[in-house]
Amino acid sequence: MPFIARNPYTEEVIAEYPSHDWDSIEARLAVARLAFLRWRETTFAERARALQAVAEHLRANHEAYARLITQEMGKPIKQARAEVEKCARGLDYFAEHAESMLSPIEVETEARKSYVAFQPLGVLLAIMPWNFPFWQVVRFAAPALAAGNVVVLKPAPNTPMCALALQEAFETAGFDFPLLHTLFAEVEMIPEIIRHPAIAGVTFTGSTRAGREVAKIAGESLKKCVLELGGSDPAIILPDANLDIAIPQCVQGRYQNSGQSCIAIKRFIVDTLVYEEFLERFIEQSRSLRMGDPMDEEVDIGPLARADLRDNLHRQVAESIQMGAVVHLGGKIPEGKGYFYPPTVLTNIAPNMPVWQEETFGPVAPIFPVNSRYEAVQVANATCYGLGAEVFTENLRLGEELAHARLEAGNCFVNHFVFSDPRLPFGGVKNSGFGRELGIFGIREFVNIKTVYIA
Repeated sequence: MPFIARNPYTEEVIAEYPSHDWDSIEARLAVARLAFLRWRETTFAERARALQAVAEHLRANHEAYARLITQEMGKPIKQARAEVEKCARGLDYFAEHAESMLSPIEVETEARKSYVAFQPLGVLLAIMPWNFPFWQVVRFAAPALAAGNVVVLKPAPNTPMCALALQEAFETAGFDFPLLHTLFAEVEMIPEIIRHPAIAGVTFTGSTRAGREVAKIAGESLKKCVLELGGSDPAIILPDANLDIAIPQCVQGRYQNSGQSCIAIKRFIVDTLVYEEFLERFIEQSRSLRMGDPMDEEVDIGPLARADLRDNLHRQVAESIQMGAVVHLGGKIPEGKGYFYPPTVLTNIAPNMPVWQEETFGPVAPIFPVNSRYEAVQVANATCYGLGAEVFTENLRLGEELAHARLEAGNCFVNHFVFSDPRLPFGGVKNSGFGRELGIFGIREFVNIKTVYIA
C-alpha cells in the first residue's frame, strides 16, 4: 500500500510514494548503521554545528515548510509556521546544551577515579504520527542526534512529504552520510524492523493500542523503548480562577491544531460556583473561532487530517448524545468538501460516555461540574490516561499542590494549557506511556549510562 499525501481541505491526492520492500529497508538500515559508526566519533562541537545548520535551514525555508504542513495535514498556516520555528528552537537548544547534559558525572568512591559516562546506543527507529509532522520528529531527533545516535524515521502514511522534507533538511548538516533516513514501511514490517540487529532502540508516538504492540516487540528484543501515547487531559477550573485568563487558555488548549493533539485539553472539570459563567463564555469564544481554508491567515480551525478520523470523532459525539449529552454548539458534520468538524461543546456528561472515557482527537469539549477541589481531582484522575493536566486558580500555592502531589499525569501546568518545551521533560504515566523526551531526561533515554571505575 503506498504512502499517500492527500490535502484534507480539497480531498485531492497530492502525491503517492510506493512502500519500500524488505531489501530496500535492509539497505537503508545498513547505511544508517555505517553512518552511526562515523557520527558517534564526532565531537559535541561538530554535532552542535550540524544541528544549528539544520535550524538555520528550517528558518530560511520557513514559509515553504509551513505551507507543506498545512497542505498535507490541514494545520492552520499560522500554527504551521509556529511548528517550524519551534523545531528550529529545539535544535538550537540541544546544540547548545547537549555537552553539559551528557558530561561525565564524577562519583566519590574508594577508587582512584569513578564516574558515570553517557554514550550513544546506535540507530534508533522513530515511528511518528501525522499531527505535528515536523515537531514530533525533531522533538525526538534533536536530543538523539546530539547524543551521537542516528535516526531512521517511519512516518505516518498520510504525511510522507513532510518526512522527506525533514530528511532533506537534515542533509544540510554538512556530512556525507545521513543523520536521518526515511523508511516507507508497511505496518506489517514494523516488528521485523524493531527486531533487526541494526536497530538499537525505538520511540513511538501514537495510540495506546499500537504502543502496546511496539513495547511488546521491543521488550522481546531487549531494546530500549520510549512511548508517548494517548491522553484525555483534564483542566480543573477552581472557583477562584481568573476566567479572563482561564477561558482563552482553555479555548486554545482545546482547539489548537483543530483539537488534534495528544496534550489538548479533552475534559473540562469546572467548580459549580463558576460553572454557568465558564460555560457561557467558553461557548461564546468557541463560536467565534473561524473554520475554513487552513491557508487563510484568519482561520483558527482547519479540517481534520483524514476522513476516518472525522468519522470516529463524530461517532464519539453521536453515541454520547444518544446517552444523554446535551449539545450547546456544533455536533454535526458540515456539508461540502474538506474533512471539517466544528467546535463542539457538550454538557450533561456521564463518565461512561465516549467523549469522556475515550481520547477525542478533534475540536470537542465536554464540560463537567463538580462541587469541590477534592471531587475535581478525583474526577480528573479517573481515567486510564496520564499525559497532561491543568489547574486554573488564583491560589498558586493550592495550584502547585494539586499539580505537584495530586494529579496523576506527566505534565501538570497551573494557569496555562500544557505544551512541550525543549528545556523540560515530556511524557506520561498509566496508558499514556513511559519514558521521556526533551530536557536532560530525554537526552539520557537513548544512551548507555556507563559506570567507569579505575582502581
